[in-house]
Amino acid sequence: MVGSVPRVYKVVKEGNVPAKMRDGVTLYADIYRPDAPGRFPVLLMRTPYNKAGFADLPEGLPRELNYVRDYAERFVPRGYVLVVQDTRSRFTSEGDLHYYPLIHEANDGYDTVEWAAQLPWANGKVGTVGQSYMGATQYLLAPTRPPHLRAMVPVSAPSDWHESWGYRTGGALEWGWFISYVLLMVPGQLERQGLSKRWPEFAQYLRDPHGSMGELIDEAYSHLPLADWGERFQEIAPYVQDYLTHPEDGPYWWRLNLRRRFQEVNVPMYHVTSWYDGFLEGALHAFAGIREYGQTEHTRAAQKLLIGPWSHLYVYTAPTTGMTGEIDFGPEAAIQLHDIEQRWFDYWLKGIETGISHEPPVLLFVMGENVWREENEWPLARTRFTPYYLHSGGSANTLRGDGALSEVPPQQERPDSYVYDPRDPVPTRGGNSCLNPLTSLVGVYDQREVEARQDVLVYTSKPLAQDLEVTGPVVVKLYAASTAPDTDFTAKLVDVRPDGYAQNLQSGIVRARYRRSQTNPTPLTPGEVTEFTIDLWATSQVFKAGHCIRVEISSSNFPLWDRNPNTGGPVALATAAALQTAKQTIFHDARYPSHILLPIIPR
Repeated sequence: MVGSVPRVYKVVKEGNVPAKMRDGVTLYADIYRPDAPGRFPVLLMRTPYNKAGFADLPEGLPRELNYVRDYAERFVPRGYVLVVQDTRSRFTSEGDLHYYPLIHEANDGYDTVEWAAQLPWANGKVGTVGQSYMGATQYLLAPTRPPHLRAMVPVSAPSDWHESWGYRTGGALEWGWFISYVLLMVPGQLERQGLSKRWPEFAQYLRDPHGSMGELIDEAYSHLPLADWGERFQEIAPYVQDYLTHPEDGPYWWRLNLRRRFQEVNVPMYHVTSWYDGFLEGALHAFAGIREYGQTEHTRAAQKLLIGPWSHLYVYTAPTTGMTGEIDFGPEAAIQLHDIEQRWFDYWLKGIETGISHEPPVLLFVMGENVWREENEWPLARTRFTPYYLHSGGSANTLRGDGALSEVPPQQERPDSYVYDPRDPVPTRGGNSCLNPLTSLVGVYDQREVEARQDVLVYTSKPLAQDLEVTGPVVVKLYAASTAPDTDFTAKLVDVRPDGYAQNLQSGIVRARYRRSQTNPTPLTPGEVTEFTIDLWATSQVFKAGHCIRVEISSSNFPLWDRNPNTGGPVALATAAALQTAKQTIFHDARYPSHILLPIIPR
């Protein structure tokens, strides 16, 4: 079939086609199929955001974000049936009045795959597509192994729902997007319950009460206690209270954790993510985990990974600038993901030799040089994990301080200190987030405004004599003491240009009580030097000659992550009156060599 000219079909829509789940609940799908006799492979998308797609996009959002129309126009004329289903309790589908994210997606996904394989237009081979929640439905489906599932392309999705959906690696709540996401879902639930007149009660928390993707007002972000949000949404979204009352990892979250079930997966998957995606961890861990523990050798070999330079919402539009902050990643960044998806599904669902199975399993975008590169594994086997140590004379506060960074281990050095006040947290400026980039700073932004604060320690290397590539997982080993029984420590990796522009690459946080275990919290002994590991996930950046490597250390990044009240009590119950300041001391000497561990790629 190599070199054959595919027939192009017209598109026919079958609306509101019912599928009965194992518990009797009926879910409804719109089916887009070729206007021709015969049977075709099925692409399944399951969404809580309306199977009609985003019909009315806000000004400034690209056309491709109407994901249903985009997929239908691309794949159906090329001989695929597209099934787009409203997930349980959303829009046309049946289910409880109270939508509860994710918990039904494994079973419902299995049942829907098997139902779709028997449709009159289906040839029995099913693939799955979709981004964000639609990617999450795929990761939850994979371990159930429906017999007719042949291939998947999960895009921008978590694989551990405690680690990046509800809470961040390190234990802080993903506050910046959490309540905004809840409010995004509320109008549909109010309508479902006949309570649409209550929308103004919730819309008051948004800057644009008429927009479906608005940003919370500052007062809403800052409101305490967080538990009040659980009460406000109890009748509409009871999962809010559950998330707040389950800050620790454990059985509540494990049922949604693909990383505990890699050995049960037996399907080829093309994992897609991006360096500034709030769910970056998902594809990295899922790809590596299934490559190592997948059910069969065939499964392990049939995993692919793509990592681009974009933010969460813009994988399909692949912008070079504008939607990923202030940096233009160049024309090379603007790939067409649908081209890759079509080659993937043509191979696995149609048996066409597209060459994709013979390509190296990893395709990543190296920022700084702004090029795509193929690799054979993740992390890269040739990585040299190299510590870069924090140094100062005891005054690393602000970018004008004496903080330094080098490969030379520290000897006798004075520690640095700052006061963390949760009433005045360090503001979020860009970074990994699932916020709407039209209303929030997402992706790359100059960090000098943040680095001017006294509660931000700044450690900067000398200008590099030659290019240095950092590609892979990044962690900070921090030795610190606090006057509080519980507090947070944050870290950020930054590329500093010769003109001073400070490009954020990755950031991370650790909640002190979870420094040893996210399941069993342990309080701090105030004043005692303690080792902390801060996971910055991963990046790929070439620090060009003349640039500097910079590490920021602080105790907040708000509203990206919730504030630690420093009390040691339940964070969700802390009131504004209960907030306490904490003096934080960062050590960097021969006994306590605080450092960032960089994945250096030899060149």
